[in-house]
Amino acid sequence: MTLVCTPEIAIPEGELEESFVRSSGPGGQNVNKLSTAVQLRFDVRRSRALPDPVAVRLMRLAGRRLTDEGILVLVAQRFRTQERNRADARERLAALVAEAAVPPTPRRPTRPTLASKKRRLEDKTKRGATKRMRGAPMD
Repeated sequence: MTLVCTPEIAIPEGELEESFVRSSGPGGQNVNKLSTAVQLRFDVRRSRALPDPVAVRLMRLAGRRLTDEGILVLVAQRFRTQERNRADARERLAALVAEAAVPPTPRRPTRPTLASKKRRLEDKTKRGATKRMRGAPMD
């Protein structure tokens, strides 16, 4: 089974590592007995499923969730059941990869309009006049 992120990108099950830990927060009597929180680990650097540009953007997007070794760690503990937390972690990973798959639009440099240049110069003149008025009175 694979995790489909975009029509072009699917992560094989073997590249995902899940571990189950005890969840914090409310949970009633089960909170101290069941490990419902999910830690999903995905090695971004060594993944063959991701093209290099997507992997670079994903590492930048991951922020603090990325370890020094390039492993993306997602912790899901929003729900009380292990299955729902597992699905939540996988959905979040798929959304993150899908966001990284979209290349950024290149910036096209523009020049200021003539009207904006004039407004800027008029504002500077007014500001300068205001500051001149604050000086010591002239004789």
